[in-house]
Amino acid sequence: MLYALFEDAGKFHAGRVMSEAESSMQVELDSGKRVKVKAAAVMLRFDKPGPADLLAQAQAMAPSIELDLAWEFAPEGEFSFVELARDYFSAAAGPDQQAATLLRLFEAPHYFRRLGKGNFKKAPEDIVKAALLGIERKRQQALQIEAWAADLAAGQCPPPVREQLYRILFKPDKNGPEYKAVVEAARRSHRAPLDLLKAAGAIDSPYQFHWKRFLFETFPQGTGFPALPANAAPAIKDDLPLAPVRAFSIDDSQTTEIDDALSVQGLSTGTVVFGIHIAAPALAVAPDSPVDKLARDRLSTVYMPGWKITMLPDSVVQTYTLTEGRDCPAVSLYVTLDEATLEVRSSETKIERVPIAANLRHDQLDSVISEASLTGEATADYAFAPELAFAFRLARALKAQRELVRGKPETFNRPDYNFKLERAPGQEGEPTGSERVLISTRQRGAPLDLIVAEAMILANSTWGGMLADHGVPGIYRSQASMLPGVKVKMGTRPAPHAGMGVAQYTWATSPLRRYVDLVNQWQIVACVRHGRTAALAAPFKPKDAQLFSIISGFDAAYAAYNDFQNAIERWWTLKWLDQNAVGELDAAVMKDGLVRADTLPLVFRVGGTESLPRGARVRARVAGIDLLTLELHATLLARLDTPAAGDSAAPAEDAAADEAEGEDLASASGGLKLAIGDDDLAAADTAADAATPQPSGAA
Repeated sequence: MLYALFEDAGKFHAGRVMSEAESSMQVELDSGKRVKVKAAAVMLRFDKPGPADLLAQAQAMAPSIELDLAWEFAPEGEFSFVELARDYFSAAAGPDQQAATLLRLFEAPHYFRRLGKGNFKKAPEDIVKAALLGIERKRQQALQIEAWAADLAAGQCPPPVREQLYRILFKPDKNGPEYKAVVEAARRSHRAPLDLLKAAGAIDSPYQFHWKRFLFETFPQGTGFPALPANAAPAIKDDLPLAPVRAFSIDDSQTTEIDDALSVQGLSTGTVVFGIHIAAPALAVAPDSPVDKLARDRLSTVYMPGWKITMLPDSVVQTYTLTEGRDCPAVSLYVTLDEATLEVRSSETKIERVPIAANLRHDQLDSVISEASLTGEATADYAFAPELAFAFRLARALKAQRELVRGKPETFNRPDYNFKLERAPGQEGEPTGSERVLISTRQRGAPLDLIVAEAMILANSTWGGMLADHGVPGIYRSQASMLPGVKVKMGTRPAPHAGMGVAQYTWATSPLRRYVDLVNQWQIVACVRHGRTAALAAPFKPKDAQLFSIISGFDAAYAAYNDFQNAIERWWTLKWLDQNAVGELDAAVMKDGLVRADTLPLVFRVGGTESLPRGARVRARVAGIDLLTLELHATLLARLDTPAAGDSAAPAEDAAADEAEGEDLASASGGLKLAIGDDDLAAADTAADAATPQPSGAA
């Protein structure tokens, strides 16, 4: 009886030959299945032993063939496996030995190249040596992965895994041994990767975990600035006229980048000139200069409780910031108004030196400067009282005008939350997470906030119109409508901003803190200096590809920075709960089981609230806090009868910060997204996105 050994898709089979033609044969396998086999695929014909026995004997014998010795025996040219079997075993090598030789050669491509039809050619010696080194490296790596996985499963973190922690979790190289060790240990121990690494001691501090993860993703080279060449931030030496004003800024005490100041002239004359003065780095910092490249690399200052990463080095900031007691170069917008009716008669933009009489700090003055003192209902015993009173009156009028365009008033139902960290004596620099955190509230739309916000909206919308009138492109923010889901977009053409209630809107009032503001200031300066020929003189021309690149980069960076601020403020809020041993929280129901704490910037999930109406108030029991995943575990204690103030209304809108976009409830439940492992492994360790608390109020 005739049998055949043949190859099919890289696998070897044997069976009884039923019939044979010139180019093929019919073969019956032991299973009874009959297959058609091409003649070229038939490796060996034999009459004994049986097909199954032959394969079993060959598979058992193949590992005993020493590849080094077989390679030595093999001829230099093309040869068949039958030839090599006779050279290796004996001239009388039987079918089992021939089949074993075939299997062994087939599985050793680093020694023998396959030429088809059972023929091979031995690889050159240097190729063999390189291949063997590679195989040995893989073997050693497999042993290393096994050892690391065993350590992790036993609760010990190998140093190489600790060093690659953030890459493993968030930007993994799935071929890396550290990543493979974590995946293997997680599967072996039936634990989520994050829990596994935490238990193994890879994460010493939850705060440092979040901070270093942010640095890994956005500042991989660190937050320090490279050394700047001499005179990289030159002083503004233009022969600028001195403005006849006494300007004052209004900022938080922590603010070092003072971008804007205000002035009021002509009170009690019937005609008042309201001045908005913006620091003017664009007069000295040129596009593509070293300072510009630094700013474009970062695109914005990053804010967080107790710390910030500035867009520009402090030496550069101090060159252009509006510090009191100095005559500071500025781009000024002067709006002339009827003092009685507040009707705008004209506006003019100037480049000049502005005397900064004072840097007012709202955290020191909020309790002194009240609406009553600004409207004359109470004594106003503070500096610039008449100027601030007029500015407040104008701000309320400007806000009312915008609300007419918006079609509904802006509401400030919820407060801003300020975070203050109590540091140990002598502690400086970045927070460590061990500080005690204090959280205080500051009502949105406070008088000083309203004054600054409306002044900046006026300047940004006016300058946006000026750029359009001169045919000079800028970077605009627009919103087609205030319908849910309609987001603010950035573009190079003016368009209405429905949330703000203005015909067009730029960002041009924070050139020391946001890169798009610096870009727009270059364009504005060109308009002031060159008038109708500004389009030819401006650094950026219509349809300039650089503008679109800047918008794309800024959008991505700004979103990443905001996400981090939201996450780290949530961390400090959870830390506050832990430090103060808070066991219960009153909250208002939002949607889909999410609730908002009454007195904290905290959104969390409470089971049992899914069917309750929006605005219903509940009391929740704090069951657990996870500072690593940013999750607050809570259970429903009781439903409260008193409705939460403002929560039955639409989400609060913050026009001053251009945040009239509503809330994304889908990302408000906390949690930490990982990028490790296959779908099943990732799903076991992935929670919902981090919540979006209110800004910290850091300047």
